[in-house]
Amino acid sequence: MTLRHLNITIVGAGIGGLAAALVLRRKGAQVTVLEQSEAVSEVGAGLQITPNGMAVLTALELNDALAWCSQRAKAVVLREHRQGREVLRLDLDQYAADLRYYFVHRADLIQILAEAAREAGVQVRLLQRVERVEAGSKPVVHLANGAQCGGDLVIGADGLHSQARRALNETNQPFFTRQVAWRAIVPNHSKLPAEAQVFMGPGQHLVAYPLRDGSVVNLVAVQERRAWAEEGWHLPDDPENLRQAFAGFGGEAHQLLSQVQACALWGLFRHPVAAHWHRGGLALLGDAAHPTLPFMAQGGNLALEDAWVLGEALEAHVGDVAAALASYQSRRQGRAEQVVEAASRNAWKYHLRAPLSWPAHQILKLGGRLAPQRVVSQFDWIYRHDVTQQS
Repeated sequence: MTLRHLNITIVGAGIGGLAAALVLRRKGAQVTVLEQSEAVSEVGAGLQITPNGMAVLTALELNDALAWCSQRAKAVVLREHRQGREVLRLDLDQYAADLRYYFVHRADLIQILAEAAREAGVQVRLLQRVERVEAGSKPVVHLANGAQCGGDLVIGADGLHSQARRALNETNQPFFTRQVAWRAIVPNHSKLPAEAQVFMGPGQHLVAYPLRDGSVVNLVAVQERRAWAEEGWHLPDDPENLRQAFAGFGGEAHQLLSQVQACALWGLFRHPVAAHWHRGGLALLGDAAHPTLPFMAQGGNLALEDAWVLGEALEAHVGDVAAALASYQSRRQGRAEQVVEAASRNAWKYHLRAPLSWPAHQILKLGGRLAPQRVVSQFDWIYRHDVTQQS
């Protein structure tokens, strides 16, 4: 059976919103996406698509398009911060040869999803700023221009500050993790290979990996500090502040930081996973339901999983949106909570200070020599999870 009887409005044209639009349109639904920006785009950011996210893109037949515009990750390399000496190399080609990890420019993935959605017949409406969402059997989206819209189902894929989430849940104040992050993209003058380089320092770390054809490098720099920073992905900062914060980093890390011409800074906040993902004909998806810290690179990947599972749930419960949404939350909430918790626990491993850092690095080296497969496979429960093969 198809979803031809459903008229669906999706708030937000990010990774989750566009993926959901494509999944649902291909199942027959009439789908409209509301985006507040003047164009469907995302600039200046890299992300990692891990095998669990690739499973969804493969099922949507978008894997080749992604592979053409991204770098397939060959390894993860942990390094000490002063000179960049290698501590541990995790060879993905050797120990996870059946899996595919990609370094992707966010704008490229957005473009792939948007083009596929429009080709499938999804209507994308730009400059649609949502002021509030009203839950109910026939939910209503209230726009800033005074207009209203809705449908049989409204999906809030509107990110961290979701209006849809506010309609379904009490307001929870996120707490500042006392960590901030900078991001930047620089030229790949040193020809870094298709590997994730993680430079580990006391209370801070820097991640670098190439994007697109390998000509540029994505940088994410995380620092522990008491000073509060605003939460948001697009807040500009002076590159000198980044360089001063990481002044103790030498070798390749220093060279990369010296090239930064523009960067963004944001505070890292811990948000609870939403208790209520749906009511009536309103549902949450992606960061609107389960914002996560970036330390497992799972924000976009979880959104892709959500999109696929939501489509399956609606197809399995044709004519009963309430039952479909209950099934969707049942399948997704527990996993989201586990992944969010894992990401929250992961940062400290890269931030050890003396005297703990030296013995910890020696243990990492020993583990890499004696049991590399075990080190690589410790997060198989995340990366080998394939929602397209489950029901």
